[in-house]
Amino acid sequence: MESFSRGWNFLKQAWSMAFKDRDLLKPSIYALIVGMIVSVIGMIPIIISAFLFMDTQFGNIVLFVLGAILMFVQFVITYVFSGMTIRLIYDYLTKGGSNMSAAWDIVRRDFFDILTLAAVSTVVGLLRQAAQRNRNSVGGNLARAATGLLEVLWTQAAVLILPAMIIDDLNLKDGAIRVGKIVKENLLLIGIGAVGVRAVTGLIGFIVGAIALFVAIAIGAGLSFASGGNTTISIAGIVVAALFFFTVVMLLSVFNSYTTTAYHACLYIWARDVEKATVEGRVANQVQAPAPLAAVLG
Repeated sequence: MESFSRGWNFLKQAWSMAFKDRDLLKPSIYALIVGMIVSVIGMIPIIISAFLFMDTQFGNIVLFVLGAILMFVQFVITYVFSGMTIRLIYDYLTKGGSNMSAAWDIVRRDFFDILTLAAVSTVVGLLRQAAQRNRNSVGGNLARAATGLLEVLWTQAAVLILPAMIIDDLNLKDGAIRVGKIVKENLLLIGIGAVGVRAVTGLIGFIVGAIALFVAIAIGAGLSFASGGNTTISIAGIVVAALFFFTVVMLLSVFNSYTTTAYHACLYIWARDVEKATVEGRVANQVQAPAPLAAVLG
């Protein structure tokens, strides 16, 4: 319960920071918009290929390649804009203000490293998908369990490697080593266990999503009932309901993206400062965490 309370308090601190500097939210919004556009465009050749090469070996290969490319591009988009958010938060906490053009320059500097991170994430995702398709044997079940664990571990690693790339200008290898060293010394595990950000964002997303779905159904059903059988009004009701629900889902996506990115950025900055203090022979317990974390950790 204390972990959940701290997660809620961190959420309030992180969004207080965002309301003071609205630029912190922009990359999450851009990521949503660009991701949607790319998904729509990327699905076109996949649908066409599925129609043209239905149930053929060649078609399966084409669909696999196109799906892998789309997954890779989506990871790149996610990491690029998350990287911008990380840099904006870092500048806000260390310099008192953020700068979009400076954040973009950092992302361009680290673009190749971001591509390598996205490539590994794509490979992990494809392994997970392959294991999911092979579920009718003991070996398949073991493979699913193994790739599921790999996906969880890599997802946690990736969100911490990205701040290492953006803040400390490290490549994938050095970033992974840096994060592994920090985790080995239990610096990040303390924060992860003490602040339940994932639980809070998950619960809020579930509650708000359920309410939005209920309201959308009420809108659609209400207008259809009020239409008295008028097809045009019924269709309009369904469209309005769908738009309402879709809008709420988009807002939840921005909410979750910014909150979790802010958390991992603050967590990495804190662990980095603790590590530096330890190397310099200073007392690690006296190192002040970034403001949003400090406010909840005490």
